Amino acid sequence: MTVTAKPLVFGGHAIARRLGKRGLPDWSVAETWECSDVEGNLSVVTNGPLAGRTLHQVLSDHTEALMGAGFSGARFPLLTKFIDATGTLPVHLHADDEAARRLEGQPNGKTEAWHVLDAAPGATALCGVRRGVTADRLRAALEAQDFDAVLRRLPVRAGETLYVPGGTLHSFGPDTLVYEIEQTSDIQQHAMRWNMTDGSPVSEEEHRSRLDMLMRQADLESRPDFTPGLSIAVGDGVERVFLCAGPYFALERRRAGTAEPLRLAFTTAQILSNVGAPVRVRTRTASEELGRAETLLLPAACGEAEIAGPADVLIGYLPDLDRDVRAPLLAAGYPPPLLRRFVASSA
Repeated sequence: MTVTAKPLVFGGHAIARRLGKRGLPDWSVAETWECSDVEGNLSVVTNGPLAGRTLHQVLSDHTEALMGAGFSGARFPLLTKFIDATGTLPVHLHADDEAARRLEGQPNGKTEAWHVLDAAPGATALCGVRRGVTADRLRAALEAQDFDAVLRRLPVRAGETLYVPGGTLHSFGPDTLVYEIEQTSDIQQHAMRWNMTDGSPVSEEEHRSRLDMLMRQADLESRPDFTPGLSIAVGDGVERVFLCAGPYFALERRRAGTAEPLRLAFTTAQILSNVGAPVRVRTRTASEELGRAETLLLPAACGEAEIAGPADVLIGYLPDLDRDVRAPLLAAGYPPPLLRRFVASSA
C-alpha cells in the first residue's frame, strides 16, 4: 500500500538511514503511516486487481475476505507507523473509547503500543502519572512544563514493547526509533506550548484550552511498563515473540534463519512489516518481495503464508485473544497468572 510521510518537528532521517526504507522525501520525516484507514490519510493498494482502491474501499467491498467472518466495523481497525523520534515527542495523550465518544465526537479512542526498534544509550520515555499526584498538581506541572515532577520516566531499550492505554500521558525520544500499532484514530491532546507540525508557539488562551480538554481525558491511574514479550520456539531457528496483546490489537515479532521458513496461519487480516533484510512472502496464489521497512497487508482470505529466512518481521492483527494469544502461550508452558498480566484488559 501507499505510505504517508509526516514531516513533524521531532523527526529526522532514521527511517531511511537506519531502517533502510526507500522512497522517502529528503526532508525530515517523523512518521510513516504504513497501514491507515484514517480519513485524510488513507492507504491505497498499489498492486494486483484492487490497485488504486483505498483500504477503506477494500474493507467496504470485501469485508469478509479482508477481515474474516464476523467483522462489522466501519473502518479497518488498525493503524501502524514507523516513528523517528530524533527529537522528543510532545507530552500528550489520546482519549480512550468512552472519552472519545463523549468529548471528541469520535466512534473510538486510541490505545496504542510502541515496539522499540532502536534507542540510544540512556534513552527514556515518559509514560503515566506518578503515584500520589493529584489532578490539581498535574495541571499545575503541565502549565509550568515541569513534566518530570509528575510523570514517570522509564528506561527505553531496543526490543521491548509498551502497551499504552487511551488516557495515558506519554512521550518518548530523543534518539528513539519505534514501530507503533494503534486503534484507527488521529485524536490527541498535548500539553506543549508549541505546535507539533512546525514548532510555532501556541497562544496562552489556546494552551489553556488544550490543557482543559487534556485534563478531562487523563487517566491518573494508568502506569504501564515495558516488557520484552513472551517467546515461543516454533521450528528450527524459528522464533515467535508475542510483544503485546489486548482487545484492540496484538503485535508479534517473528524471526527465522535458513533451516526453516516462517509459516503463518490466520483467519483475519495480518499487517506484515519487515524490520530485517528483504524477504519474499508467498501465499497459495501470490508471491511478493517485501523490502526493508516495507509493509504488506495479508487479507484473511489468504489463510496462510510462508516467508523464507533469514527473516525478521512484525505482524499486527485484530486478535481473538483466547485462540490467537492465550492458547499458544498456555501450550508453550506460560502460567495463567503471567498471561493475565500480559494480556491487556478491555476494562
